[in-house]
Amino acid sequence: MITRKRLAAGVGALLAALAAGIAVPAGAAAGEPTGEDAPKVDLVLDVSGSMRARDIDGQSRMAAAKQAFNEVLDATPEGVRLGIRTLGANYPGDDRRTGCEDTAQLYPVGPLDRTEAKTAVATLVPTGWTPIGPALLAAADDLDGGTGSKRIVLISDGEDTCAPLDPCEVAREIAAKGIGLTIDTLGLVPNTRMRRQLSCIAEATGGTYTSVEHADELTDRVNQLVDRAADPVVTPVAAEGAGTCAKAPVLKSGLYTDREEFGQQRWYRVDVLPGQELRASVSVAADRDVAPSYGVLLRAVTAHGREIVRGEAAGNGRTDVIATGLRYPKAESDEEDAAAETVCLQVTHSFSAAAGVKTTPGLPLELTVDVVDGPDEAGDVASFGLGRGWWLLGVLVLAGFLAGLVWGWLSRWRIAVWRTN
Repeated sequence: MITRKRLAAGVGALLAALAAGIAVPAGAAAGEPTGEDAPKVDLVLDVSGSMRARDIDGQSRMAAAKQAFNEVLDATPEGVRLGIRTLGANYPGDDRRTGCEDTAQLYPVGPLDRTEAKTAVATLVPTGWTPIGPALLAAADDLDGGTGSKRIVLISDGEDTCAPLDPCEVAREIAAKGIGLTIDTLGLVPNTRMRRQLSCIAEATGGTYTSVEHADELTDRVNQLVDRAADPVVTPVAAEGAGTCAKAPVLKSGLYTDREEFGQQRWYRVDVLPGQELRASVSVAADRDVAPSYGVLLRAVTAHGREIVRGEAAGNGRTDVIATGLRYPKAESDEEDAAAETVCLQVTHSFSAAAGVKTTPGLPLELTVDVVDGPDEAGDVASFGLGRGWWLLGVLVLAGFLAGLVWGWLSRWRIAVWRTN
């Protein structure tokens, strides 16, 4: 029995050592994106007459919003420049034109004085119309300037009452400016039409929509969005792709945003030196109703039109964003002053607009370009399709060999004991 226990312990130690060798972690390096300026957030609150309804935890929607704002103001990070804008807070009349201009900056975007901001919020009384479109345009102006992250948080209990200025179109126009502004929307006690409109606004700028029916949910969600604005981000740079490679803009490593019309292709150029690797990815978002079957294609070709590599993806209507990517390592050169190769990136999508849907502006696309040092010849380049898997295969062969020896020795020992007995 003692001998068996010692053998079992020895085998366990051997397997543990082999497992430890296999599980050696590989280090990874990643850049940490940062914004140059302080992040800005504009809280846009619906103060229309419908906010009097008492259907959120036994209190009015306005009271729940005030409570949430006070708690959010207490928890706002020091580095965030926060402002508050209202819509429908000042005009109680029936004149549509006047009511649809009723949006005002309650507290300017800047360093936060919590006492002053809370005092301003306490004065709000549900009053008038719901001019969401004009309020979004004004909020975008509130956040104009600077290179840090910009976020609008819209809180409303109803759909816009100031058509034909469609809030979805307003959000698309804001996104088309390429200023890196995100709109998040929260619907208080939503209905189907309001949910559809607020979702459309958020999706147009890469934001989120949240349905809220309780005061604590409202507080938690607004806090999350304000905290998210304080996270380091990379602001996409607006880039206008060309119709041909020869006229395409030359891009460096970074994040870029553009618009692509239906049936259009966009070209960009990247210079890659010998020994470097180009990594590129693109995502295209459907910010309006489109046909349910679509795809996106990203091609890397030479300046003479020869395809190097491609990435492609297809969708079937279950998601509004589709993405793909590619990698191209350029081999080392024996020449010390070898020139860079110009690689042309072509972006094409097969989205098609549904009947009656506007085709302009084009669909938003986001392109990531990264030019890094190429793979090492010995460690990274794949060998017979295994690459770095060779060392793992060797460890497994060795482990099998040692396990076979141990098992054979155990078997012989058991047979010898049996014969002796």
